[in-house]
Amino acid sequence: MAKPNYSFEKRQRELAKKKKQDEKEAKKRAEREAAKNPAAQPDADVADDTPAA
Repeated sequence: MAKPNYSFEKRQRELAKKKKQDEKEAKKRAEREAAKNPAAQPDADVADDTPAA
């Protein structure tokens, strides 16, 4: 029977952790940009000003 490759498993865990951290950082960065630039993100209510015929 083959022995487990612990270094491969550790590397995979590290890559998954880094990916999750990067996604979290990107989300925070996007939220900061949206808060800094509210005009760039129009609300759905504002876009629906036209009356229905």
